[in-house]
Amino acid sequence: MRTRRFSTAFAAALVLGAGLVTSAVAPAQAAPIHQHAKTPVAQGYGGAVVSDTAESTQAGLDVLRSGGTAADAAVAVASTLGVTDPYVAGIGGGSYLVYYDARTHRVSTIDGRETAPGADGPSMFLDPSTRQPLSLPAAVTSGLSVGVPGTLATWQRALQRWGRFGLAEDLRPAEQVAERGFVVDPTFRELTRQNAARFAQFGSTAALFLPGGAPPEVGSTLRNPDLAKTYREIGKLGISALYGGPIGTDLVNAAQHLPLAPGATLVARPGPVALSDLRAYHALDADPTQVNYRGLDVYGMAASSSGGITDGEALNILGNVDLAAMTRVQALHHYLEASRLTFADRNRYLGDPRYVDVPQQQLLSPSFSRQRACLIDPAKAGVSPVAPGDPFTGSRSCPPPSGAAVPVPDREHHTNHFVVADGAGNVVSCTNTIEEFGGSGIVVPGRGFLLNNELTDFNFAPTQGSAPDPNLPAAGKRPRSSMSPTIALRDGRPFLAVGSPGGATIITTVLQILVNRIDFGMSLPDAIAAPRASQRNTATTQAEPAFIAAPATRGLAALGHKFAISDTSPLDPTIKTSPDIGDASGLEFLPNGTVLAAGEPARRGGSAAAVIHPTR
Repeated sequence: MRTRRFSTAFAAALVLGAGLVTSAVAPAQAAPIHQHAKTPVAQGYGGAVVSDTAESTQAGLDVLRSGGTAADAAVAVASTLGVTDPYVAGIGGGSYLVYYDARTHRVSTIDGRETAPGADGPSMFLDPSTRQPLSLPAAVTSGLSVGVPGTLATWQRALQRWGRFGLAEDLRPAEQVAERGFVVDPTFRELTRQNAARFAQFGSTAALFLPGGAPPEVGSTLRNPDLAKTYREIGKLGISALYGGPIGTDLVNAAQHLPLAPGATLVARPGPVALSDLRAYHALDADPTQVNYRGLDVYGMAASSSGGITDGEALNILGNVDLAAMTRVQALHHYLEASRLTFADRNRYLGDPRYVDVPQQQLLSPSFSRQRACLIDPAKAGVSPVAPGDPFTGSRSCPPPSGAAVPVPDREHHTNHFVVADGAGNVVSCTNTIEEFGGSGIVVPGRGFLLNNELTDFNFAPTQGSAPDPNLPAAGKRPRSSMSPTIALRDGRPFLAVGSPGGATIITTVLQILVNRIDFGMSLPDAIAAPRASQRNTATTQAEPAFIAAPATRGLAALGHKFAISDTSPLDPTIKTSPDIGDASGLEFLPNGTVLAAGEPARRGGSAAAVIHPTR
């Protein structure tokens, strides 16, 4: 790898690109940072980035301008999101990355999911006094929920395989943003408000995110010099600084000895993550899932994520009918029913393939898709929970259910997603997470980053009746994820790269965007902006207000579909949250050689899309 230094002008461009956070907050009128408006759509050539914040998009663009690959830019984007979007991203969490290599024309993936510590086991979320599962709030805001982080290892592996620069160079934009600070916007303040009570339980977290004991004001500048120092240390020592070195030692101490604030009322539940767990961690090279849908080769993440298999199965089911020729009511009905059926199969069969036998080939086979598709009744909605299918029955049509029809707790909630393309045609679709908004709530003292609560993505107790549950905790196991970074090729060349945050709704969001774009003929910006509904084998379908108000929804209701808005915190039902589903980013590669970069116009404050050389 060759290295390079960023110029002073480059550093200034990063600082002026949008807004950041740190452990000191300056008054808005004294802040040297300028907040720039985010643009959700851009078109051009030479490279493109879509992410949640203007600073992270700017970081990726400037790395591309300096000659970096899509992998280099991805590290710059992701590490800057760890500063400006710290409640869902950072080196305290995990990642899944899908990469299209323009030289080999191949799609590859990296599984950077967190793992359970070696001392964990099936009873890790049972209350020792009652042997009953802990409540979700008690499990999340604890050391028990902290998995061994995989994001930093993902960055390093991506650079080893496809990068041009070193880790130190690609982290430098994020260092500079963390040092100088970013401007607090309404979205950041609102997320801080929603988490203020639990953030106040930890002295290190309160010092960073609750300056003066309250959420930072909109327009103030939030700086994170501790994170800047952490990034510099990683750049100097490599990822071993976290995976067994001094940063890892501080991480372990924070999880094992919670940094509780004076007067904290939290019942302290330390976690068992150890330095040996960090030393043993590896991001895994993995083959992507692949299905063909309407002539497109759609690639996604295989297990430990459930995203690629579940979306792939749903696309196979929908491929048995012509959605474009249907009424919108019937097309949406089939979308919802395909989601209902595939979530039953997801819950029954998908988990970490190093611990359970995942029948990926069978679940993605055309014969199984026909078995499931024949259960969709055009005249009425299914009644959830529906039972899983049997992917081992061969080509028999409409076989009886193979297991119990059981509901499964939905404990996944938040992540963030970005997409990058470089001028050579390499493409990244990557989803980062620390799980809940604010993760475990624990900032590693002196290090400036939050620890994940990913282990609460395990099922706390068996969910599949008499059948084995594939997502129970085990030492070293990766909890099932719904993250669905996706790349679709047409004739062997990139056509779409999409993904979204949103916990289990990620799967349906990605599926709905693909249906909107491919079957309904929407533009990519419109496909992303369209109102969403997420059916996950539940009696009621989660939907956004605009979807419920749409004309087609009356027709869906006549078929028996029931819809509800979700707008309260899973950790505290008294806290109101946004009813939005997902926060997607996407790229479309146009026939004229340009790239259409598109994100959210409004959800979570909107996306920042940009290209190197705009054409409009």
